[in-house]
Amino acid sequence: MEQLKHECGIALIRLLKPLSYYRQKYGSKRYGLNKLYLMMEKQHNRGQEGAGVACVDMDSPVGEEYMFRERAEGKDAITEVFKDIDQSSFNGQLLMGHLRYSTTGKSGLTYVHPFLRRNNWRAKNLCLCGNFNMTNIDDVFQQLVDQGQSPRIYGDSYITLELMGHRLDREVERLYAEARNQGLSGKDITSYIDDNVQMVNVLRTTMPHFDGGYVMCGLTGSGEMFAMRDPWGIRPAYYYKDDEVVVIASERPVIQTTFDLSDDDVCELLPGQSIIVHRSGVVDTSEIIPPKGNYRCSFERIYFSRGSDKDIYTERKQLGEQLTPAIMQAISGDVENTVFSYIPNTAEVAFHGMIEGIRRLGHEPRIEKVIWKDIKLRTFITEGTERNDLAAHVYDITYGSLRPYQDNLVIIDDSIVRGTTLKESIFKILDRLHPKKIVMVSSSPQIRYPDYYGIDMSHLQELCAFRAAIQLIKERGMQQLIDDVYSECSQSLKVSSKEVLQHRGRKVNCNPVRRIYEQFSVDEINRKIVEMLRPTDMQTPVELVFQSVEGLHNAIPEHPGDWYFTGSYPTPGGVRMVNQAFIEYYETKN
Repeated sequence: MEQLKHECGIALIRLLKPLSYYRQKYGSKRYGLNKLYLMMEKQHNRGQEGAGVACVDMDSPVGEEYMFRERAEGKDAITEVFKDIDQSSFNGQLLMGHLRYSTTGKSGLTYVHPFLRRNNWRAKNLCLCGNFNMTNIDDVFQQLVDQGQSPRIYGDSYITLELMGHRLDREVERLYAEARNQGLSGKDITSYIDDNVQMVNVLRTTMPHFDGGYVMCGLTGSGEMFAMRDPWGIRPAYYYKDDEVVVIASERPVIQTTFDLSDDDVCELLPGQSIIVHRSGVVDTSEIIPPKGNYRCSFERIYFSRGSDKDIYTERKQLGEQLTPAIMQAISGDVENTVFSYIPNTAEVAFHGMIEGIRRLGHEPRIEKVIWKDIKLRTFITEGTERNDLAAHVYDITYGSLRPYQDNLVIIDDSIVRGTTLKESIFKILDRLHPKKIVMVSSSPQIRYPDYYGIDMSHLQELCAFRAAIQLIKERGMQQLIDDVYSECSQSLKVSSKEVLQHRGRKVNCNPVRRIYEQFSVDEINRKIVEMLRPTDMQTPVELVFQSVEGLHNAIPEHPGDWYFTGSYPTPGGVRMVNQAFIEYYETKN
């Protein structure tokens, strides 16, 4: 319902045959570019603020450009980028594309991936893009400063580029010395470097410095291509290889559709693992950092990734079906006088699961499309009253879709985050239909904590569950708890990241913000959310039904990352940032 911005989409292609091979077999000199375009369009859901592509031509003669980049802003950025590409020159064996959603509030072409670091030595040219959000960027920035560098821009993308570029320089210098020791000189040294760059060395000396969720991808001017996934497995990545191509993307069905493959053909890049395609075309997968547990993001499965993935489709259906008992209780078993519907469009699969669950109980539910997404208004890019005004017009209803004052209305969504759209639009327009009761269903649990690994929800006070819990604390005269949590959060920021990890090993609660919720049941918070979001002039009673955390893990067992529901952050940086978020909330309110 409330569109969330989230981390980006990546697409990489390495053509393993001469370019003439693809022209002859597939009848187009744009074979690689066409495939890259399709992969990016199939991931358009992952980024609509900007797009960029890069290309390396290993056959380009000395004195001519061999590394190309094109970027654009806006929802039509993919079209703009490929329209602006010079088809005669923008062609090569290495192709990389990126789709961007910002989670830092920074916008402009400067922040659109890929990022490029130029040098007269081919092997020192580095082009990076990624699906990432680093939570310890202050520490890495200070490390660069201590080395004597002066980064031009303070942002995780540029700082990552500079740190990795520094390590790539050291790798090239190592090979230069090695070549000289072998008696090589001039162009022979250059050829030796280009043929022997070991990106695994660069990654192993760069990526352990970062805390966060990421899939980091890159190309070098000498023809190396790589992608690496964070050791917690937070952000997703998949790849495919045969004797013609190596392909990497954020989602499995993107590769399947583009290259006409079955799901078994596509491999998942494992946590802490890299895939490197060398200049020679040799493909290596290596463990760069030992895996630090399975924290694959469950929100990828609930909301972000395409529902066309075989496993995601099944998981979303199960999320809906599992809610059947709670829904039946909310409508007192009166299926005959209940209309079932969903919020377009991401909740549709969970809706089908919910309907199957009702049918398994021996009922034939009445199904109507009650809500329509009328126009594409992106309410998350505005603030305050502007957001509220826009939210009121995002949706419309089907008049006459239920019997006034007689029918209950059960309507399912994939998540309830801020509650803005419910309060300003959904509840108001549904009340016009005069249902006997509205049962608002969320296929995910209550979102109680911010995310710092690539999802646009970084402020506690934006979350309706947090606001409800705070209100309950105040109503019950428990304000001292808020003061205590503030004190604990302040104290925790004095603890080093290493000590945080040690605490986690002893299962010490390093996230004091959890105490805000421990005082109340899910139902108590549900009722307070309804009270806070229900318009004052609304006549219809409302009940909320959320997925349980246990139900979430039952439906999505392979993706247990749940910090936005439970506060159990996988990295020290995430813990520190939620503590900082509570401090900012407290100090702003006081």
